[in-house]
Amino acid sequence: MAASDTPMGSPRALISSDRVQGTEVYGTAGEHIGTIENLVIDKVSGRVVYAMMSFGGFLGLGKRLYPIPWEKLSYDIDEGGYSTDLTEEQVKNAPDYSPDATVDSDVDQRLYDYYDVRGFWDGSEVGPNRRKTRL
Repeated sequence: MAASDTPMGSPRALISSDRVQGTEVYGTAGEHIGTIENLVIDKVSGRVVYAMMSFGGFLGLGKRLYPIPWEKLSYDIDEGGYSTDLTEEQVKNAPDYSPDATVDSDVDQRLYDYYDVRGFWDGSEVGPNRRKTRL
């Protein structure tokens, strides 16, 4: 991949989180399904675990945030945003999540089960091994 082919024209594949904020998210047919508002990072590993995506609302009113496991997103150079195999309807029907609440394995487990991805907490298999933390 040439330097000009990396996200945002950067010579590296790394990107600052403030540049991810506001990036559009597209479905498999190229339809816009949301915008990344912020990232949720595991404090211990430093790994991005969720992108908080928003859609709906008008002038910021009625807009909700929805956590998308980072594994469900990939950067699409042609679109200039992230692509996913999820639909807006799937995201709207996901379990509720607040990054400011006490997080335990049940909350994360429900989200990762819903999106059918491996849990981030132990790196090898999904399970209730996540210790309770306050984000």
